[in-house]
Amino acid sequence: MQKRPSKQMAKRAVLALSLLSVAFLYGVGALFSASIVHGEEYRLKAERNQLSDTEISAQRGTIYDSNMKVLAKSASAWLVYVNPSKVTDDAQLELVVSGLCDILGADEESVRNKLSKTETGYQKIAGEVETDKKDELKAYLTAHKDKKLSTVVGIDPDTKRYYPYSSFASTIIGFTDGDDNGVGGVEMQYNDTLTGVSGRVITAKNARQGSMSSAYETTYDAKPGASLVLTIDEVVQYYLEQSLSQAMVDTGAKYAYGIVMDVDTGAILGMTSKPDFDLNNPRTISNQTVAERIAAIEDATEKSQETGNALYAQWRNRTISDTYEPGSVFKTVVAAAALEEGVVDLNTTYTCTGGIQVANHYQKCWKPGGHGHETLTEGLMNSCNPFFITIGQKLGKENFYKYFEAFGFTEKTGVDLPAEANPVAGKTYHALESRGISELSSSSFGQTFQVSPIQMITAVNTIANGGKLMQPYVVDAMLDSDGNVVEKTEPTVKRQVVSEKTASTVAGMMESVVSIGTGKNAYVAGYHVAGKTGTSEKIGIEGAYIASFAGFAPADNPQISILIAIDEPVGAHGGGAVAAPIAGELLEKILTYLNVEPQYEDKEIGNISSVAPSLINLTVNEAKNTATKFTLRVVGNGEKVIAQTPAAGQQMRTGGVIVVYTEEGAPKETAVVPNLCNMSVSDANRTAVNAGFNIRISGNANSGEVLSYKQSLQEGSEAEKGSVITVYFKSNVNVEDG
Repeated sequence: MQKRPSKQMAKRAVLALSLLSVAFLYGVGALFSASIVHGEEYRLKAERNQLSDTEISAQRGTIYDSNMKVLAKSASAWLVYVNPSKVTDDAQLELVVSGLCDILGADEESVRNKLSKTETGYQKIAGEVETDKKDELKAYLTAHKDKKLSTVVGIDPDTKRYYPYSSFASTIIGFTDGDDNGVGGVEMQYNDTLTGVSGRVITAKNARQGSMSSAYETTYDAKPGASLVLTIDEVVQYYLEQSLSQAMVDTGAKYAYGIVMDVDTGAILGMTSKPDFDLNNPRTISNQTVAERIAAIEDATEKSQETGNALYAQWRNRTISDTYEPGSVFKTVVAAAALEEGVVDLNTTYTCTGGIQVANHYQKCWKPGGHGHETLTEGLMNSCNPFFITIGQKLGKENFYKYFEAFGFTEKTGVDLPAEANPVAGKTYHALESRGISELSSSSFGQTFQVSPIQMITAVNTIANGGKLMQPYVVDAMLDSDGNVVEKTEPTVKRQVVSEKTASTVAGMMESVVSIGTGKNAYVAGYHVAGKTGTSEKIGIEGAYIASFAGFAPADNPQISILIAIDEPVGAHGGGAVAAPIAGELLEKILTYLNVEPQYEDKEIGNISSVAPSLINLTVNEAKNTATKFTLRVVGNGEKVIAQTPAAGQQMRTGGVIVVYTEEGAPKETAVVPNLCNMSVSDANRTAVNAGFNIRISGNANSGEVLSYKQSLQEGSEAEKGSVITVYFKSNVNVEDG
């Protein structure tokens, strides 16, 4: 008879079965977790162990000016990285650290920290490494091949951004960081367009984590980024930067900004904010005084903070990011609004007695005793604050706000650059509901609110462009890698602000401002400049001013509009005395460059330059008969002229000196350049001719009170006799504005 199992055996069987069940369930759970819950994670880990994935940087697009001059380009460079998991001993690690720090200038603490991450196979040390440094590093690795440093240190292809003209247009262009991302300017605004798509090289690895043959390698080519063609004209930009750099020196100003715009399209031809910085070394403080001040700071935290502030300050494009009280330049907008609404016309008059009562405040005119009886045009010419207060009050706050908004002061302009200042009601300007009689009155002459320079020039450009508000822009076109245009910017008319008739009337008034009013120092013979000066005290900084000028030319057929702002000049601080001469000098250069033909009036003929005749290959007698309007100086005993100074076609005044040479090898006659500043036109001309030189007049030379203030050849330098010295004239009489 079979023996029945004991209870003890049954318990053991149940326990064993339970353990098997638990083990089975655990195995199923683990399998579920590995394949379903963490399947993707483990798959990626396996791929990382089995595959080497190296990124190939895409070539960043080139940035060109409007004439296809390269302003920014990328070139081949190298990326250096380390594989911490390959470090075998301390001696090898020390050699790696030493080589990377000595050759690449890498930070030792950073390198050691990256090499300590032994669980990883890739740690970037440096990008954009130049070829000479790469070659030096490779030689170092080879010299220590017994230590197998090349298993730890890797070198891959990379790209580096170059800026051929250093600081040129720096605040427009911006720069790139170590990861090839744009910082500031169009580099940042169009980063995705310029960047392209990175490529990859995927290689299988063997059991020892070494790379297998190319048969196990897959390459995905990088796709280069698109290139940009800017609206910036290299020549216009050069003139603008040169003038404002000199203005910083001449006026002792803290900053200087300028914008030149194409009237018809809104395209920015030139834009600068001084001081600026070197795009190839953007993290070097360009202002030596600031750099020395920061270097003297001992506290590390404070020094770091001040360094950051200084860098952000020099990268800042103040023409679009800063705001200021526009002062009397804004009177052009008020005049346009009042004419459009019909509350004034050219026959409207006002008698300025030196001030006007506004609520509980007596607002003085900038001119003690007032301007007396004035027409509307004369009110703008004189920049009379009380007159424009009455105009603003006639408009009323609703109409004033309507045009304030229509001219674009309550919104961003939409310029395609980053960090444009954002107008905020109640902060940068008075909201309609909070605009009382005092706010309306002060706003009517450009005070108690703020605008950005790009807003102000866009508004003035509206008057130049028949009342149409244009959207400013700096990128004209995008090109693919073959140079084909893939996208073209079309000019955008945002709205018709005032009628063409009103715009034309205000343009005529602005021309009078320049011909005989406060803007007379922006006068350019033959070009009929229209403009308005402005002087505004900076908010919260007593005794600090911004002197400005905004205008366009030619007044009867506008081609370009311009805004110049000199921030915190030392000494003279009025827009008419400080900013207008710079604008006039620039307009003359730019309009000449753009081949805009001057149209001289009879009164201007006497001061415009003649042209040196061609005398080469003529006999001495023939040369004398040809150059009857000039003083001829003959050097040598030859029969024919073989050289002359000034050269044929160069501008010079009638009665000036032409030096001709009649013998090969004859030494050039030279003389010391005299001081031609602080003189009338006739005195400067006589002094120059007596010293053997000629002058060319630039600036306002029509008014009897003008004096020279600058000359193109430095006093005391030596120059060839007959050379032409450009002498700049301006007036200091009746150029003040409120």
